[in-house]
Amino acid sequence: MRGDLVRKLLARVLTTGLAVLAFLVLALTGATGWGLAIAVAALAAAAVERRIRPGADGVAESVLVAAGILVGYARRLDDGFDPALAATALVLLGLVLLVGPLRQAGALELRAANLPVRTWTPLVAERLGDALLVLLGLVAVAAALVLPAWVALVAALLVGAGCAAVGLDLARRRFRPPAGGGPVGRALRRHQPEFVLYFSAPPGSEYQVTMWLPYLERLGRPFLVVLREPEFLPTVAAATRAPVLFCPTIKTLDEALVPSLRVAFYVNHGAKNSHCIRFSQLTHVQLHHGDSDKAPSANPVSAIFDRIFVAGPAAVERYARAGVEIPAEKFVVVGRPQVESIEVRRQPTPGLAHPTVLYTPTWTGHNADANYCSLPVAETVVRRLLARGATVILRAHPYTSQNPASARQLARLTELLAADRAKTGRAHLWGAAAARELSLTDCVNRSDALISDVSGVISDYLYSGKPYAVTDTGVDGDDFVARFPLAGTGYVLRRDMSNVDDVLTRLLDTDPLASARWETRRRYLGDFPAEAYADGFLDAARRELEPEWNPPTPRAPGSAERDLSPTA
Repeated sequence: MRGDLVRKLLARVLTTGLAVLAFLVLALTGATGWGLAIAVAALAAAAVERRIRPGADGVAESVLVAAGILVGYARRLDDGFDPALAATALVLLGLVLLVGPLRQAGALELRAANLPVRTWTPLVAERLGDALLVLLGLVAVAAALVLPAWVALVAALLVGAGCAAVGLDLARRRFRPPAGGGPVGRALRRHQPEFVLYFSAPPGSEYQVTMWLPYLERLGRPFLVVLREPEFLPTVAAATRAPVLFCPTIKTLDEALVPSLRVAFYVNHGAKNSHCIRFSQLTHVQLHHGDSDKAPSANPVSAIFDRIFVAGPAAVERYARAGVEIPAEKFVVVGRPQVESIEVRRQPTPGLAHPTVLYTPTWTGHNADANYCSLPVAETVVRRLLARGATVILRAHPYTSQNPASARQLARLTELLAADRAKTGRAHLWGAAAARELSLTDCVNRSDALISDVSGVISDYLYSGKPYAVTDTGVDGDDFVARFPLAGTGYVLRRDMSNVDDVLTRLLDTDPLASARWETRRRYLGDFPAEAYADGFLDAARRELEPEWNPPTPRAPGSAERDLSPTA
């Protein structure tokens, strides 16, 4: 977080400093060439800042740079008063003042992907700031090359025409909205979606929604995805054939939630969920984006939903253990469909000469009581694994880079793995190779054991039947297993790493908890047959869409565990 703030501050200082310097050099000195070069550098800095701070207000800097460039242009032409240059100055002034408001107005418009409509106005409005920077750069180049002023005027008028078109269309939408709704609303009514997947989250959280898309598509019903942050639109739209909408305001959300919708699914407890919960005609279903013993997994906010889909009975017990009172009829045990492709190892395989260990440190959390991150002590664990001849798959949480200290600790681990791979040839994986080129399921299937912090990864790994260790990075001591019961059939690494060698021996060599894990697996992941594991979720979702849905009769309870137990 602190590192991100420093980057934003540096970008602001650089942009402002270069803009002021360019104006002073161009207005007060005869070094026109140097001044124009600095002005172009200021424009480049402004473009970089816009990537770091998408909402940055650069009006003052743009005015300074534009004024400086025009002074330099007039000095280069040296023809006295030039009407074309004066007109260029007026157009540039208008653009500098109007681009910001037009961008802001465009950002409030509904945007859609995977629908047969073109919502060009918001897209063009979003790029107007970039167009202004390019235009100022072109004027600076024209000044440097001493081109006729009408060249700069033509370029300014073209950008101005684009701004005028955007402004007129936005005004029409605002003051004379179509009687039957906009083109997106009309296309959605034709699509007739039956349910919506609603998503709001901080940057880097798209995995929360993309993990559910394949299973929602398997329902075979038309649906749409509603996003409340624009940066997710390209990624989510590429992951599904369903319409994906970015709704920046309550008004656009009202247009998106068409009458054919019956159910709304959610994957987290984001604050903006309340904007959709108010639609009382919908059945609101919380799916979560993982199952773990973390405190947020028993969030009291869950009570606002009509249904809470959970992986197994342990999730219901977790709420009760946290003192969160929710009526039992709201809970529906559906399993964790994302684990269906995980390969199950029925028999323990202790004592492998060169095991592959998956290490998945979590992030530090928003609050101190949700900080389960083991990265401060991870170097000890990784060094011990390397000493045992293990191959390590390091898959860090997507939010790790938000904390500068965690980012440095993660970088140190990658240095260790890179050095060991160069020395021994062992195929350690980290970074993009472990987090983007491979899915979590791929990493689980490639590994023989897991070391993880308290997180949903452990629940997923539990499906495989393979051993896992859990890091105790808090101050719970002997109460750790009571607070995090999933650690009861894992091997607990103490906060000070004093038992690391003993834990690794049990994890990789003896595995005394192998048989106990199967009952834990049933409690955390439900009692569903392996060959149709995802049907637990699909049938439950279909019942919400169609209450009379009558799925095939499932096998008798316990049969799945008998098939998958080590003695089967």
